[in-house]
Amino acid sequence: MPKHLVTSALPYINGIKHLGNLVGSLLPADVYARFLRLEGEDVLFICATDEHGTPAELSALEQHLSVEAYCETMYQRQSAVFRQFGLSFDHFGRTSSPHNHELTQRIYNSLCRNGFIVERPIRQVYAVEEGRFLPDRYIVGTCPHCGYDGARGDQCEQCTALLDPVDLLHPRSAVSGSDALEIRSTNHLFLRLDLLSDDVRRWVESHEDWSRLTKSIAFKWLDEGLRERCISRDLHWGVRVPREGFDDKVFYVWFDAPIGYIGATKEWASHDPARRDWRDWWWNAPDVRYTQFLGKDNVPFHTVFFPAMLLGTGEPWTMAGEIKSFNWLNYYGGKFSTSQKRGIFLDDALALFDPDIWRYFLLANAPEADDVSFTWEVFASVVNKDLVGIFGNFVNRTLKLSVAQFGSTVPDGGVWTDREAALVQACQTVIDAYRSHLRNLEYRKAIQSLRQLWSLGNVYLDHAAPWNLVRTERDEAAMVLRTAINLIALFAHAAEPIIPFTSNKVYDELNLTVDERSSWIAGEIDLTCYSAGRTFHVPEPLFRRIDKDEIGALAMRFSGQAKASSD
Repeated sequence: MPKHLVTSALPYINGIKHLGNLVGSLLPADVYARFLRLEGEDVLFICATDEHGTPAELSALEQHLSVEAYCETMYQRQSAVFRQFGLSFDHFGRTSSPHNHELTQRIYNSLCRNGFIVERPIRQVYAVEEGRFLPDRYIVGTCPHCGYDGARGDQCEQCTALLDPVDLLHPRSAVSGSDALEIRSTNHLFLRLDLLSDDVRRWVESHEDWSRLTKSIAFKWLDEGLRERCISRDLHWGVRVPREGFDDKVFYVWFDAPIGYIGATKEWASHDPARRDWRDWWWNAPDVRYTQFLGKDNVPFHTVFFPAMLLGTGEPWTMAGEIKSFNWLNYYGGKFSTSQKRGIFLDDALALFDPDIWRYFLLANAPEADDVSFTWEVFASVVNKDLVGIFGNFVNRTLKLSVAQFGSTVPDGGVWTDREAALVQACQTVIDAYRSHLRNLEYRKAIQSLRQLWSLGNVYLDHAAPWNLVRTERDEAAMVLRTAINLIALFAHAAEPIIPFTSNKVYDELNLTVDERSSWIAGEIDLTCYSAGRTFHVPEPLFRRIDKDEIGALAMRFSGQAKASSD
């Protein structure tokens, strides 16, 4: 059987991430990894913090910390938030690890030996008052393409155009704000992407099943022509360049960051070297199916730059088979922004609602085909209709009625009818579609199937009306409620990759055994396995309704962010 390597885009270290980061890579990757594990597949889910580059240095400077101390603090904070959201990484590493440093230098040396690295003098911005060359992100100014005044020296956040610092209009230092800047010459290293373009194109063309979004971005870059790209920077924090005369330079963050997937895997393996070998996943491993999850702004780096780096080594590195890319989740029409603190960030989200509520809502509105705008009104509608009104209502009404009529044990009596046989067939059809959607990375379709599955339970109860049957056909009422309780277990199992905390709460209330908790919905459905006489508890409502007053209060609380995002 194949092994599944799953990675999500590395979250940058400067600050807690927002909902857009979560739904754009981290959460879909987690759901896929959880699903594959339940399907019995061999899965390795890897991620890490992206810690090098100027934003980390600038953030540390703002907080009067060393960059090492700042990154350690933020790594711990991000790790804690991701755990609270239920992200089931097999390992969550750091690009600042010794493993990543060693692998980055190793890949650079291979590229150098193969003639894909060249040293060139470049004109670079020098801050006279600071007495140093400024890396691109230390420079801000006006984008020459869209006129955005806060563009960085490497990329415009507004229009996403890649830039060089000398392209900026009215440039100034991001550290001091000084515009006393000069253009001076200094030597840097370049990756010859132009020489690797044909190899990259052949690799991209071999993946005909990639999404339209992924392929369109990749071919846009290839069709416009790849140019050599600078891979070194005048910084102290980062992976040192192992080259004479470059003692004061490090690799540019985009060069070492994707290697962080490999570095994090090597670190994971080092914790149990007797049973783990990172090369089983990354080196000459034809049995590995590698799936990447990332937002559309990261597609060029994962379809062009990182593949070029690996192909240029001439070595048998594992290459991505599937690249699942997402559009942007916006906030009332404007982009979420870590740097501008615009939108809902994950620590605030957790303080407002349970993680499963966010997980379900975000996947139900995943920006797969187009950008999606978050509004509190839509959020409340989805929560109230799906989680409260369909799933939560079914669990609550079934168990409460059963306790009221038969006590806190699964009732006995009655025999199945054609109605129950039809129910099983309907559930089987929906679950087969649900599993297919998850395997094909179709998240909105998967949520639609899950919602349809839950709805079958409420339709069954409404048609059977056990609250009426208990007066005339008590054994039949017992059979209907017993079947409905089996449906609760089935629904929780199906929902586990999406809302794992809630599923486990249901397992607890039904007193499921360890084996029953680990059973999955593959194969034929059995709605008789949760047998008569077993005890259960009636849980508190699984989800709470969000009323109009609360929507208004939330909108008011975040109105400053909402206004900023639409300005």
